[in-house]
Amino acid sequence: MLMTKDRRPAIKTLRGWAISVLQEAGAIRECEKHGWMQDRADPHARERAFDVARRDPPAGISVALAVAEVRDVLDSIGDTCPECPPE
Repeated sequence: MLMTKDRRPAIKTLRGWAISVLQEAGAIRECEKHGWMQDRADPHARERAFDVARRDPPAGISVALAVAEVRDVLDSIGDTCPECPPE
């Protein structure tokens, strides 16, 4: 049986690519109520995301720039949703 893999949507910015890589690796998630990105603080997932950035950067982007963008996105995301009430 022929199996096809769903194509990833085209990513238009380097930041969008980094967010996609982090989500696929499980390093970040989206708040179900408000849509804010949240850091899951999973060191293994972070390392998977950095591995993807090193192994498969976007076309025309250096490995160093891809890794730096993943790091910048991680640094800009908190672990809580700013709109959700504190627990």
